[in-house]
Amino acid sequence: MAAWGERLAGVRGVLLDISGVLYDSGEGGGVPIAGSVEAVARLKRSRLKVRFCTNESQKSRGHLVGLLRHLGYDISEGEVTAPAPAACLILRERGLRPHLLVHDGVRSEFAQVDTSNPNCVVIADAGESFSYQNMNKAFQVLMELENPVLISLGRGRYYKETSGLMLDVGAYTKALEYACGIKAEVVGKPSPEFFKSALQQMGVEAHQAVMIGDDIVGDVGGAQRCGMRALQVRTGKFRPSDERHPEVKADGYVDNLAEAVDLLLQHADK
Repeated sequence: MAAWGERLAGVRGVLLDISGVLYDSGEGGGVPIAGSVEAVARLKRSRLKVRFCTNESQKSRGHLVGLLRHLGYDISEGEVTAPAPAACLILRERGLRPHLLVHDGVRSEFAQVDTSNPNCVVIADAGESFSYQNMNKAFQVLMELENPVLISLGRGRYYKETSGLMLDVGAYTKALEYACGIKAEVVGKPSPEFFKSALQQMGVEAHQAVMIGDDIVGDVGGAQRCGMRALQVRTGKFRPSDERHPEVKADGYVDNLAEAVDLLLQHADK
């Protein structure tokens, strides 16, 4: 692998994943990952542009930001690219009325969206609401449509909470795709449109940006397909086998966000 100076040369903007990089969710709101609060503060004091890019779909953006601020992070809603607000824009632009298979914590994001007589399904990380009854209702809505539209907020396989690994929305999206014989539209990582939106809001080109995440496929692979560089942290859902992934190889592996920030402040924007 090339030296860090070469790998990070010319970086002007940093996209940060949230879950598994800044904190692990769980009982009581979760816990910050060691060193990450100060690492974010150091990034923000630097010349680098910073934006947060998350697939969080159990909490509204406002709730998530409030939680992170309580944990000590300097963050505002305007700095966060999240799938639920992005999905609402798509629904309105296309005149789609969703049947929502989502967590109660994110339902408020869809308060201004017409959900009468659904002509699509929006699926997110519904947690305990992923019952047979609720999955089957979403299946029935899709099967009754002449041109079924399934919108998935992210496509993650699993994530980490303080109590252990948790199944993510991707597993349930796959089930509906298989049952209905359709392909879901993904709003969130690893969708190229989602990354491009975050880059546009940050005001940097893809080749000037680096993504830092714990998901080898969604964070690293998705960012690299957009022309960005990507680092994987060995926190959150990271597994040692990620470093031997058959299809995706990060531009670097670091123990945590603090180490990534050390490297960026030494070598980026040179």
